[in-house]
Amino acid sequence: MPWVKAFHIIFMVTWFAGLFYLPRLFVYHADAKDAASNDRFKVMERKLFIIMTIGAVGAAIFGLWLLFAYAWASYAGMGWLHAKLLLVLLLIAYHGWCYLLVRDFRADRNTRSHKFYRMMNEIPALLLIAVVILVVVKPF
Repeated sequence: MPWVKAFHIIFMVTWFAGLFYLPRLFVYHADAKDAASNDRFKVMERKLFIIMTIGAVGAAIFGLWLLFAYAWASYAGMGWLHAKLLLVLLLIAYHGWCYLLVRDFRADRNTRSHKFYRMMNEIPALLLIAVVILVVVKPF
C-alpha cells in the first residue's frame, strides 16, 4: 500500500501544480494585448491543462485504489473522509471550469479581467489546505 499512496501523492502534486499555475496564466492572458502573446498563452494553457489532467486522473485512480483497498474499511464512519471526498469533488468541478476557461481563451471569448483570475487562483489553495488538514488531523 505504500507504493499506491506514494503514486497518489505524486499525481496529486502534479494536479495541484496545474491547478495553481493555470489560473495564473489566465491572469497574464487576460492582460495580453498583442497577438503573439495571445497565441503563446493559448499554447501554454493547452499543454498545462493536458499535464494537470494526467495528474488528476492519476490522483483519482490511486485515490480510489486507496479508498477501496484500505480507507473505506477503516474510516467509512468518520466525517473527515466524507468531507475530504466532497472537497475532491469540488476540485474536480474546478478542474472542469478551468477547461471551459481554456476553451474560451482559445476561441478569444474571454470576458473576465485579470483581477477575476487573481481571485480564482486562490480557490485551489484554500481547498488544498482544507484537504491536508482533514487527512492529517482527522478532526471529526
